[in-house]
Amino acid sequence: MSKRPLRILVIKLGAFGDFFLAQTAFAAIRRHHAGDRVTLLTLPSLAPLARMSGLFDEVLEDPRDRSLSAYLAIRRTLRAHRFDRVYDLQAQTRTDLYHRLLFPGPWPEWSGTARGASHPDRYEGRRKVPVRERYVRQLAPFGIVPDEAPDLSWLDADISKFGLPERFALLVPGSSPGRPDKRWPVRRYAEVAAALAERGIVPAVIGTGIERDLARAIADTCPQAVDLTDRTSVPELGGLARRAWGAVGNDTGPTHLIAAVGCPTVVVFSDASNPIHSTGPRVLIHHRPDFADIDSAGVIEALDRARGEAGA
Repeated sequence: MSKRPLRILVIKLGAFGDFFLAQTAFAAIRRHHAGDRVTLLTLPSLAPLARMSGLFDEVLEDPRDRSLSAYLAIRRTLRAHRFDRVYDLQAQTRTDLYHRLLFPGPWPEWSGTARGASHPDRYEGRRKVPVRERYVRQLAPFGIVPDEAPDLSWLDADISKFGLPERFALLVPGSSPGRPDKRWPVRRYAEVAAALAERGIVPAVIGTGIERDLARAIADTCPQAVDLTDRTSVPELGGLARRAWGAVGNDTGPTHLIAAVGCPTVVVFSDASNPIHSTGPRVLIHHRPDFADIDSAGVIEALDRARGEAGA
């Protein structure tokens, strides 16, 4: 008599960039549970991407509402699905609570930071561990090994509508609205844009509508710069990253997506954020304690290194 497929839940409610940083873990879990039913619990904004990836049999949406009714709805969902094992990749206070919501049981196997988890992943300095290493440590007890870099071959789109030349580079000068301290000064991005243009590489500025002013400031210094703010879908951003000469960006979601796709990418960090969370086959972390100590020449040199070149 054959065993029934296991019912597996993966929890990842993180922001846009965190979703792409978790891709290696998603893929490794999918491989390990090839014959099982794998469900993802994620944010409504990320659910369409999760479905597009083809890594999950079902995608559930959690708006992270803090009301009692919302928590009770999550409890009903978890109990109704009768999961055999949960990989809590979010591993924060909210999702620790989801474990407690299953009282009085029965509980599935649970990998995460929740007290009482069957496979606890609590250790000193956990949040300071590079994100891939964190997932490697969490999944090791199950014999699951994430790849070195994610496979985002599913994330692509036609970019012909943007009219870009063969040689173009992506600049991501923005950050989440609440974290302006993560932004390398826009004048430095303008200098990078001008240096790229001198090489015959067209700079294309990526961001949301609230970052149009940054694109304008860059264009004031470098008229060759193309403003793509508020013009790209996520698949189109993947398509741009797949074809770009290179990219420079702050510690923000679009930069991490671009790096994860495989574009040669320099991520500019100060001590405003932890310079350990970026992944991709050709990504280079350029970190100094203070943005004042990062000049454009150093970033261009880092981008050449990311591309494996000495000054192309």
